[in-house]
Amino acid sequence: MSVHARYHDFCRTAPDVPVFAQPWYLDACAAGGTWDVVLAEDGGRVVAALPYFYKQRGPFQYVTMPPFVKWLGPYVLPEFRGVLKKEHELLETLMKQLPAFSAFKQNFHPATTNWLPFYWQKFRQTTYYTYRLNGLHQLAQVEVGLNRNIRRNIQKARQQVRVVHHLGPEEFYRVNKMSFDRQGLPMPYSWAQFARHDAALAANGARQYFFAVDAQERIYSAAYLIWDQQAAYYHLSGDDPALRDSGAGILLIWEAIRYASEVLGLACFDFEGSMLPAVERIRVQFGAVQT
Repeated sequence: MSVHARYHDFCRTAPDVPVFAQPWYLDACAAGGTWDVVLAEDGGRVVAALPYFYKQRGPFQYVTMPPFVKWLGPYVLPEFRGVLKKEHELLETLMKQLPAFSAFKQNFHPATTNWLPFYWQKFRQTTYYTYRLNGLHQLAQVEVGLNRNIRRNIQKARQQVRVVHHLGPEEFYRVNKMSFDRQGLPMPYSWAQFARHDAALAANGARQYFFAVDAQERIYSAAYLIWDQQAAYYHLSGDDPALRDSGAGILLIWEAIRYASEVLGLACFDFEGSMLPAVERIRVQFGAVQT
């Protein structure tokens, strides 16, 4: 059995492999490079894995993050987490199997709290933050924790727009691109890449669109929610620059939180960052916890 086939089997039974590390997700995001995985065993069964994505530039192969993949890093079965001697042994086993890349750069999942064996092998790290709302099963308590500014924006938006889900990927990509155009930034992924990514999420029942539209069917804002068994992730978004003052983007965040709680039955909503000061303030105003 190939290492990919073994990893597929492992992900079917492991309780909390994040969506970003699922084989079908990596298949859809690997354009321009290749993904692979190394595995560690205990008693003849796979108990840890380290998927990675690498690219070729001239004679050099290097590990990096593919589009749409927020986090990777080592995954260890829950029964071995925090058992430091065993955890160190598994992480060392994973590292020893990595090919001799010219460079290795990954964003580790927030659940990865032990990187000490990587430090011992001369890796270096810096810390990034995401923001998480926990306790979504008590949505009323989450709502109580909303900042006054957030409440005001939600009320303002509800007077102008309604939220729909039926508009498709073409409309989402168009609105998403507007946000990059407004900042003078190049679009970080092509339409073909997004369409492939979206198709994989749709086939696995792991995404939902949110559009804020007015009575004339103008799209003010769009949001893209994805999820796994542990959390929902505020994955992508966009706004029409001419309509940004409506509060529609804030309304869509709240509707995505409600969807994660009431439809998906999840306890955690993850904002996927951000480190940007203006964005960070909004995350905190929703009551999210720095993670």
